[in-house]
Amino acid sequence: MSSEVAARRDAKKLVRSPSGLRMVPEHRAFGSPFGLEEPPWVPDKECPRCMQCDAKFDFITRKHHCRRCGKCFCDRCCSQKVPLRRMCFVDPVRQCAECALVSHKEAEFYDKQLKVLLSGATFLVTFGNSEKSETMVCRLSNNQRYLFLDGDSHHEIEIAHISTVQILTEGFPPGEKDFHTYTSLPGSQPASEGNARATGMFLQYTVPGIVGVTQLKLMAVEDTNASRRPAAAWLAAMHKAAKLLYESRDQ
Repeated sequence: MSSEVAARRDAKKLVRSPSGLRMVPEHRAFGSPFGLEEPPWVPDKECPRCMQCDAKFDFITRKHHCRRCGKCFCDRCCSQKVPLRRMCFVDPVRQCAECALVSHKEAEFYDKQLKVLLSGATFLVTFGNSEKSETMVCRLSNNQRYLFLDGDSHHEIEIAHISTVQILTEGFPPGEKDFHTYTSLPGSQPASEGNARATGMFLQYTVPGIVGVTQLKLMAVEDTNASRRPAAAWLAAMHKAAKLLYESRDQ
């Protein structure tokens, strides 16, 4: 990928909407697959009362719109200003209590897991039904749209084209399977359970111009510091990303 193409993918612009300032991709086609569109606001004439506590709006009780769901609330029910990274808002924005709780939970992904995904980790990668594997560094692209796999070769997988993410784990208590698989997309379950730890990942995705589903398997290997912890952390972060991606498609 040329530096010019990469720069075009990552270019941003500042826009103002009724909800506030947003730093969005310069080209809509390069938006993050984890992002959410701004919701239309419920028209003022359709909400004479708070949609949470039913308080009647008047000169004293003003109405406010939640920036995440677009519904009308009184100040008491919509007083929190919380970061809303999935809609690219520059500053914290007003949200109802329910939406604020969801946004708070998502903040961990942007503050922690996203950084892990961007940094990447080392895996043993097997494409399709091949008997050969290649040691590669897997990382999320800066615009969050692609998984880059770099070793002796280079591969790019578009996040939006991933249909299934399965986290491979080991370390279950005696009497249970030593190797287990959780499906995260579609549907979502924890990447680990009890003392189980993530050791790899299985992906299914489509490639434009190719009929059918392509698949690959990533297995954690030791990095330059002889540790598998970065790979395990990357897998846990990818599990969280898969959950957000599924939620985005469902909204």
